[in-house]
Amino acid sequence: MKNEREREIVKASFVGIAGNMLLVAFKLVVGLLSNSIAIILDAVNNATDALSSIVTIVGTKIAGMRPNRRHPFGYGRIEYLTSVIIAIIILVAGALSLRESIDKIIHPAQTNYTALTITVIVVAIIAKIFIGVYFKRAGDKTNSQALIASGIDSNYDAVLSAGTLVVAIVQLAWNVNIDGIVGLLISLVVIKAGLEVLADALGPIIGEREDDELGRKIEDYVNSFPGVCGTYDLLLDNFGPNETIGSVHIEVPDDLSAREIHELTRQITLGLFDKFNIVATVGIYAENTTGQFAPMRAELNRIVKNEPKVLQTHGFYVDEANKTVYFDLVIDFKADDDAIRDAVVAAMREKYPAYDYNVIVDTDYEG
Repeated sequence: MKNEREREIVKASFVGIAGNMLLVAFKLVVGLLSNSIAIILDAVNNATDALSSIVTIVGTKIAGMRPNRRHPFGYGRIEYLTSVIIAIIILVAGALSLRESIDKIIHPAQTNYTALTITVIVVAIIAKIFIGVYFKRAGDKTNSQALIASGIDSNYDAVLSAGTLVVAIVQLAWNVNIDGIVGLLISLVVIKAGLEVLADALGPIIGEREDDELGRKIEDYVNSFPGVCGTYDLLLDNFGPNETIGSVHIEVPDDLSAREIHELTRQITLGLFDKFNIVATVGIYAENTTGQFAPMRAELNRIVKNEPKVLQTHGFYVDEANKTVYFDLVIDFKADDDAIRDAVVAAMREKYPAYDYNVIVDTDYEG
């Protein structure tokens, strides 16, 4: 399946290279004949698009390399670095275009647009729309951020070519030269696109929140297993497209045997891989099987309900032999988690002073 995905990405990239190089040839010829900086810059931008496709191919090939001792999680994150390189290429092209456009505004030159010029620009707009849609579909199908980024860039190019078309029409209709101004606007749009692609590429590298809907689906699935009383602490770490490693805690009755727990966690682990393609470790919270500590748990829930910054409490368990109460708190990122934990513990200790309290503050990784 991984090899098939790689072939799809490489195929789409080659289509993009061919299409963009044809556009480069068209636009350079027309731009030089008409002395239009806007068309020439558009051609340069298409050349960078072809380079982006080459970078995508190289990055995909490297990302598909087998894990080894030095990199046991594989090379999947190379695809995100590929998107960073594409973003840098876009930003450099935008910066160079900006410089040339400003020079064109300060030192304007006569442009010479014809009906042929307009025809070529219209063809370029249609071609870039086609390439953009093709990249977007291929990127969604293969979950390739680099292809999706290239698709976004192609869609911007179609808009930019439309701007060049406006330059030509204005020149032919009113003999007004707005070539440098449109070139300036094109450059700014290209730079904006590069910054957006860069932000999207850096997100998975830095580490970002997983989709809340996916989290709910995983929790609902795990909760569907008999013996699971609750699902908490879902943590997913992305090591590349379709390469996710994670962990989750389940709450189970404390009278389950080691054999029963082993069978249950193994079924959940296999199910998460088959259904979501996630390699997961399953941890255990023991739930008191008697109602002896129900009032204590109810008191904790009451206290937490009065703390709006506490998003959730779980993992409640009372070790009667050692007089210790265990539970976890999920606290809002913007809150002072130490202060809130201490306040909750103080309130519990006031009600049940005979116990010690072992409290872990969890991060709100999932919704």
